[in-house]
Amino acid sequence: MPSEISVLLRVQELDQRIGELTSEIDNLPRHVASIKARLAAHRQALERTQAILAENGKEQRHLESQVGDHKQKIAKLQDQMNGAKTNEQFRAFQHEIQFCKDAIDQFEERILENMEQAETLQTNVSKAVADLEVEEAKVARDVKVASARIETDKQERTQKQLDRKAAVAQVSPSTMQAYERIRRVRGTAVAPVIDESCGACHVRVRPKVLQDLRRLTDRIFTCESCGLIVYLPGTLDDGVQIEDPAGDMAPTRGA
Repeated sequence: MPSEISVLLRVQELDQRIGELTSEIDNLPRHVASIKARLAAHRQALERTQAILAENGKEQRHLESQVGDHKQKIAKLQDQMNGAKTNEQFRAFQHEIQFCKDAIDQFEERILENMEQAETLQTNVSKAVADLEVEEAKVARDVKVASARIETDKQERTQKQLDRKAAVAQVSPSTMQAYERIRRVRGTAVAPVIDESCGACHVRVRPKVLQDLRRLTDRIFTCESCGLIVYLPGTLDDGVQIEDPAGDMAPTRGA
């Protein structure tokens, strides 16, 4: 039968993985929200460009209306000028007609500028529409992947929780209480002794404790410095599957 330390190591690895999965599950909705926000930013950029283009068209129509009004005014002035009685009246009409022609020149210059701006804006709108279509497809894929990841993580977490429950059943209640108490305070509960020092706090373990760790493999010992449960690698009983950092399962080594 595996020692309680071997089982606690398995429980600790399961707890670490369950914690990682829980963190990822909690963070993925925020990740999905950021993906959707990216799409919203593209839409807002398109709407801004479309609004500028619409304003440009509105100004263009106003300028063209002004040109038409001034041309009508010139026609009326020319009719009135033909009926001028004095040179002074004739020159006044000429002056007013020239003023209208100058205004038309200014309006037409602005119309040309607006047309150039409208051409650029229309190009930008077309590009923004195409970019939005690409982004919509990409966001849909990213959301689908993130949603699938959430479900996968939930399934794995459920299995890990079942595995943990089975492992805990192999440990005495008092040992589990000690494990849980230490883990709540320290974040982790079990650490190896490496080069005769605690693998967590690196404080040297007393020779008597090292001797007891070698002889009494069925007992639980804690570090006198940090309070974590400590063990000597290589003295654990066989039978408990421990995950290596790559995620593969490997049995613990016997003494």
